[in-house]
Amino acid sequence: MQPPTLTRRSFEHRGFGLSFLDTDPQATDKATVLLLHGFPDSAQMWREVIAPLHTAGYRCVAPDTLGCGESALGLRTRDYRARDIASDHAALLQHLRIDRAHVVGHDWGAAVGWFLAAYHPERVSRLVPISVGHPTAYARAEFRQKIMGWYILFFQLVGLSERLLQGSGRFSLARVFASHPEMDEVVERMREPGRLTAALSIYRASLVDVLLRSHPAVDCDTLGIFSDGDRFLVESQMKRSERWVDGHWEYQGLAGGHWIPLEQPERLARLLLDFFAS
Repeated sequence: MQPPTLTRRSFEHRGFGLSFLDTDPQATDKATVLLLHGFPDSAQMWREVIAPLHTAGYRCVAPDTLGCGESALGLRTRDYRARDIASDHAALLQHLRIDRAHVVGHDWGAAVGWFLAAYHPERVSRLVPISVGHPTAYARAEFRQKIMGWYILFFQLVGLSERLLQGSGRFSLARVFASHPEMDEVVERMREPGRLTAALSIYRASLVDVLLRSHPAVDCDTLGIFSDGDRFLVESQMKRSERWVDGHWEYQGLAGGHWIPLEQPERLARLLLDFFAS
């Protein structure tokens, strides 16, 4: 399959220059898919998923979250609140004159997608969260989820976690996230000044908001996707997200690891196309 041309563009919101990839910058009338990455990735993680979506006639827009990829660095931890990042994406759609989009998110991108659908419902046609369920479902998940998410508390150790993650010991990026299919690229990208702290800041800025506050249900039709070999999340937090979906809910379990868009891009694209067309 011939990969589409990905045009890199930028716009400004909250005083930050935010970068994004766009397959059809002039196609204002095309159905659009907004693709949201998580930790420790960037918009480039979607490149193999974008190709079949583009071929099927969709415009694909993949932003680099604040501090990630080629987007600007925020100066304060609170700049990285997940709900504020959701507002960045709503503003991006407005900037592009896209009324509504199908929203697909992985990892933190899934959590931000839930926030986008909950707090900016007029912007979301359909929602596909991958790996991470509704924030309230995640917060209420069983104790095993807290054990599997131990690294979230580790990330709160400002300075120490950066030093250890950039090292070569048991708490290094390459060891903690050894299952990432493109870890060499991740490690290299995180060597850029400020990028690792920026990537960690969404955890630091959003911990209270996700774990201690309840959030609204979403009105849009939603497809939750989860993989049985995920080392960081329990399945129940995705399945129980149905309680926070007022639209039609579907669930799809997959075999494989956490990094579904990188490990199974063709399978994921087929699921997305079927869901969007149903």
